[in-house]
Amino acid sequence: MIFSYEECIEKYGSDYRIKKVILEGTLFKLAPGIYSDQKNEPDTAIMRKKYPYAVFTLNSAFYYQGLTDTVPSSYYLATDKDASKIKDKNVTQIFDNNNSMDLGVEILNYNGDDVRVFTKERLLIELIRNKNSLSYDYYKEIIKNYRKMIYSLDFQLVEEYAERLPKTRMVMNTIQTEVF
Repeated sequence: MIFSYEECIEKYGSDYRIKKVILEGTLFKLAPGIYSDQKNEPDTAIMRKKYPYAVFTLNSAFYYQGLTDTVPSSYYLATDKDASKIKDKNVTQIFDNNNSMDLGVEILNYNGDDVRVFTKERLLIELIRNKNSLSYDYYKEIIKNYRKMIYSLDFQLVEEYAERLPKTRMVMNTIQTEVF
């Protein structure tokens, strides 16, 4: 189980006792402020503990949702526009300026870990909105995978999400021409 520093203070009482338990080998420091009773934990679990209000998006979410087999070079996390800047070099932070952080979020079990990630419907919109910042081949690979699953997507949700996010008309036109 993963613990924050605050949870360890509650459990062990002081920083001194935390360090003592680490030396005994019953607690492990995984990252600054993140501890576990196991030596190894999934990276996604560590990210979830460090950034509990963030949602995996774009390249990370495309990978976790099975839309690409390209492993992302960093963790792509969407945060509220008022969130602090994440200073972790392994994280690419995307600020959500539209108060839509909870729009299309699901808990996905990825390699035995529950991950907060955008749904495939929300990711389709994010893909199109961020088309210009993605490589052409990467974009086309993901669009091709969306075409394969077209009948399993809830397009009523896609329309609902598109109406609540910027670039509605462009997103819907692109879906019509490139996905259908």
